[in-house]
Amino acid sequence: MTLVVKIGGARAVNPEGALTDIAHLVLNDEDVVVVHGGSTAVDDLLSRLDIEPDYVESPSGMTGRFTDAETMDAFTMAMAGVNTDLVADLQDTGVPAVGLSGVDGALLTGPRKSAVKVVEDGKKKIRRGDHSGKITSVNTDLLDTLLDDYVPVVSLPMLADDGVAVNADADRAAAAVAGALDADLVVLTDVAGVYANPDDPDTLVESVDSPDDLDAVEEYAEGFMSKKVLAATEALDGGAESVTIADANANDPIVSALSGHGTRFTQGAVGGESDA
Repeated sequence: MTLVVKIGGARAVNPEGALTDIAHLVLNDEDVVVVHGGSTAVDDLLSRLDIEPDYVESPSGMTGRFTDAETMDAFTMAMAGVNTDLVADLQDTGVPAVGLSGVDGALLTGPRKSAVKVVEDGKKKIRRGDHSGKITSVNTDLLDTLLDDYVPVVSLPMLADDGVAVNADADRAAAAVAGALDADLVVLTDVAGVYANPDDPDTLVESVDSPDDLDAVEEYAEGFMSKKVLAATEALDGGAESVTIADANANDPIVSALSGHGTRFTQGAVGGESDA
């Protein structure tokens, strides 16, 4: 079974523990694909370039980056830097890692969004000029070939159907990869999972095994967590065996997530056969 690990790009996420776990898993002959974000690196570069980050809210309440042409240039540079750093760190642990973007080998492809619906001042609006897309295809032949000898470290941008590199959500990119590979997915972030009450650590939801469980978790999730829950459902719908949202900063974060820590979604959440 292949494991896909998504390492979050928020400032509060320390990837060190995840990289150590990946080395351990690879040493034990596990196939691992890493997908990473880079929101902090992008924002830091935009700040150095004196460009204000532009986050927008969708009508469904999800928050995402609006990527105009100028921001897209910075995004591509920043993500390449994060990818190189992760590959170098994995190589340092003895992992034969290889970095690639969604453009390389047409790894991540799909339609481009020429306009997006946003909510501003309580009103729904259409904003044009966004450089983003939706991943609808994953080049699994490329990943399978690499997995014979390497650990692929996958970064955005994706390749849009008009031949242009565009932004996409990293959680949903990881979901697309996990679904295409029929893999397990671990999404590492800066919290321990989904909470019924984000202010109460005792309300962590440990398992999501039915459509009713999923409905409840979708109600609980707010802000960026909403997109992670959406990514979990997309991964399961695509064929992933399971999805766990867990704390990147925990001890042995990947091994911990696989042993039951975090919020684990199973196929039963989307009407499939649950292994719970």
